This record gives sequence, structure tokens and C-alpha cells, in this order.
Amino acid sequence: MPGDLTPEYVLKQLEKGKLSPVYLFYGPNEFRLERALSRIRETFIPETSRDFNLQIFYGDKTEPADIMDTARSLPFLSHNRLIIVRRTESLSPAALESYIPYLERPVESTCLIFVSSKTDFKRKFYRKMRELGQAVNFKKLSDRQVIPWIKKTAKELDLNIEDEACAYLQQLVGNRLMDLHAELEKLSLRYGEKVVGLEEVRAVAIFSRIYTVFELMDEVSFKRRGESISVLNRLLEEEGSDASLKVLGMLNRQIRLLWQAKTVSDKGGRAADVSRKIKLPSFLVSRIVQQSKHWKTDDFERAFHLMYKADGLLKSGAHGRMVLENLVFSLCE
Repeated sequence: MPGDLTPEYVLKQLEKGKLSPVYLFYGPNEFRLERALSRIRETFIPETSRDFNLQIFYGDKTEPADIMDTARSLPFLSHNRLIIVRRTESLSPAALESYIPYLERPVESTCLIFVSSKTDFKRKFYRKMRELGQAVNFKKLSDRQVIPWIKKTAKELDLNIEDEACAYLQQLVGNRLMDLHAELEKLSLRYGEKVVGLEEVRAVAIFSRIYTVFELMDEVSFKRRGESISVLNRLLEEEGSDASLKVLGMLNRQIRLLWQAKTVSDKGGRAADVSRKIKLPSFLVSRIVQQSKHWKTDDFERAFHLMYKADGLLKSGAHGRMVLENLVFSLCE
């Protein structure tokens, strides 16, 4: 049975003008999926004939027979027709199976893309798409894939950004591609053709909420109690109570990095060993190692216990600011 296709493969085929007649787009990385759809819409059908040859349907609002009739019709003033069917997951098993005869004999001049937020490959329709080798999995990027994605996206925005600046931006924002893309757009607008390094990223990030989150992680890591509480309050004023679980998640990630760095360092490991362990660029590792010296082994066990309790309190409806203030205060003891 063929494996799932990657988004990169489909976009390379698009550059050659060779899209397949049918695809299933699925997976948790909604931002990458929507960007791929946007590229296909803008590239596959000429703008002059797009009104006639681009149709977007919603699975729960359109009969499968109507969609297949449209797919079988020849393109007008163009070589291709593009049809996107959203909310495929909302269709009943019977409705999905009604597409199978078309999948087996699709019209070559039509590219029919099913978009599904949930997939069950035990069902005949989804199983058939995978058997045909036309299922495209939009996976979340791993930590190691994010920096290459930043560099590639920056190039698309005509932004010349240094490797260290890419790594620093990832540390500020995390792996959320939508937020990373927004920051790259800001950098592109502000600096144009200028080479963007660490200082330029810092300058833009200072005026961004993400910088406040980074500040908080830094202050807690050094156990600076007063500064940590001050930054936390500023962050919550900007973000609101909805940010409580997000802040807790980032604290959990930061303390795990400190714990891993200390574990390696205590065994005689050097910065390069720590870098391999926690998968951070070398220029950031030295700071993590420096911060980890402020923590004892017992501190980490206590910290994880405190964060577990805070998670339970937040999910039970407790006041976010009070829970996080008590947590940060305790972590910095």
C-alpha cells in the first residue's frame, strides 16, 4: 500500500503543472494545509479564467452528485478545473462511498481536493484515497524542522535572515507556524533587503507579546522572583486570562529544558552534549546551562509537582492570575 504524500511533494508537482486528479488533504497542521491550498488556487488556474474553473464546496451543504457532475465538466477557457471540498469529515459513510466510482475513474483535467479535519482510514472512502496514494498528511513540524521552515518562508518573503536569528525567533515564538509567519512578515516590512540578525529580531520582538513570554521564561529560570512576578502580570494584562494554560505549558517546557541540561552537565557533559540532548542551537545552550546552575535536583521534582497542581486548578476554573502568581513565586524560591 502506498504511503501518504508530503505537502512538499504536492507543491513540487504544482510547480511542474502536474497535479493529480484527486487528493485528500488532512492532518493537524492547519496553517500549512491552508497555505498549500492558497498556492494551488493561485497557481493551478489562470487568474483570467479562475471564476469559471475554481469551485469550493462544503461537504455538509452540497450533494455528492452535484460535486461529481461539476468535476466531470470540462474546464472553460483553461486546461484545468480545480474543485475543493471542505468539511469532508461531516459526510456520512454512505455519502463518502458514493465518491468511490469517481475516484477510480477521475477526469484528468479536474483536480478534486477533499479537505478533512478528521480521518478514519477504516472507512472505505479514506482507505481508497490511501490505496490510490493520494492522501496528503499535513503533520506538525518537529523542533528540528522548524528552523528550515523559517528560512524557506523568509526566502519566500524576500527576507534575508541569518541562521542564529532563525533559531532565536523559534525560541521566542515556539513552533506555531502562524505566529512565526506573522513575525517574519513584520521583519520583512521593517527591514526589507537588509540582512536580519539577532538584534533585528530582538528589536521587533520587544514590541510583541511573545517577547514578554520569553522574558518570563528567562526570569523564572534565573529564579528572580520580583522580576518574574512583574513580567507575569504585564503578560496577563496583555493576553488576558485565556493565556494561563499557554503560560503554564511554556513554563513546563522551559523547566524540562533546564532539567535535561543539568542532568547532562552534572555527568560531565559539555555544551555540545547538552545541545544534542535538548536539541537547541549552541548559542542558546550556554544560557540554559548557566540558568540550570540555579536549580538543584530536588527543585525539579518539586517544580513538576507544583505545575501538575496548577494545571488541575486552572482546568477546574480557578483564577488564572492567582494560580500563576503562586506558581511563579514558588518556583523562584
